[in-house]
Amino acid sequence: MSDAAPPPVSLLVFGGGWLGRAAALEAIRRGGSAAATSRDPDTRKALDAQGIVAVDPSDEAALAAAVGAATALLITAPPDADGCPGLKALIPAITASGAWPDWIGYVSSTAVYGDRAGGWAFEDDALNAASLEGARRVRAERDWLDAGRGMGLTVQLFRLPALYGPGRSPLDKLRDGTARIVRKPGQVFNRIHVDDAVAGLFASMARPHPGAAYTLCDDEPSPAHVIIEGAARRLGLPLPPEVDLDDPSVSDAMRRFYRDSKRLSNAKAKAELGWRPRYQGWREGLEAMIAAGR
Repeated sequence: MSDAAPPPVSLLVFGGGWLGRAAALEAIRRGGSAAATSRDPDTRKALDAQGIVAVDPSDEAALAAAVGAATALLITAPPDADGCPGLKALIPAITASGAWPDWIGYVSSTAVYGDRAGGWAFEDDALNAASLEGARRVRAERDWLDAGRGMGLTVQLFRLPALYGPGRSPLDKLRDGTARIVRKPGQVFNRIHVDDAVAGLFASMARPHPGAAYTLCDDEPSPAHVIIEGAARRLGLPLPPEVDLDDPSVSDAMRRFYRDSKRLSNAKAKAELGWRPRYQGWREGLEAMIAAGR
């Protein structure tokens, strides 16, 4: 096996949000190029300012040109009631451009596993989504895999738990006073630092496995309240208020999050992609942000 570094990637991200933008910037950092879609003009301006070519996905000609220039496609936009918007836009663009990307990654969610009552979830387990959002992810995964098989495309799935990183972490919630402690007996979950998620995607680009699904997560499933309490102690801040799950200060998204309790295995990604999370647990991830003044 050659130890040569993989060639630079020309990446097109469908969905220029937080994770998509981080992946695009990593492609540029590695000597490649990146484009990302957004329907919002202000977001497109911000993407252009970062050296990311901004594409309006409603502009079919521009999207087809971007697909034609890309060696890798990453879909981060969430599905809606009609399915995955990336699938509906990109498959016609692939056909129109006459170009076939080397790698397609669809970012899904660990919500597809549903509630495991604290037990372990593995990629080959039967999917049992317990929420509307999770069910939509299941459908989107199936549709992308069907498209891959039907068109000979190299499609991989990436199931991610809660993302955190600079600007979006328990540290920020504690500092701005929005953190809350909710105790739900037996509740446990994993998370992943945004940098580790991006590293997992690029590890897959170097070692593609058509049709594979990977859970990218840390190595330390923990209750949510343990993380908030630990972060508060590390910052020397008082513990935030403790509230019930039905308290008005708890968002609907957070309530949905607390429906599921599971431990996630990342063994498949480690074995097949040679990937390891740099931040093995929440302590390492938060400590790195504190050290960097983030």
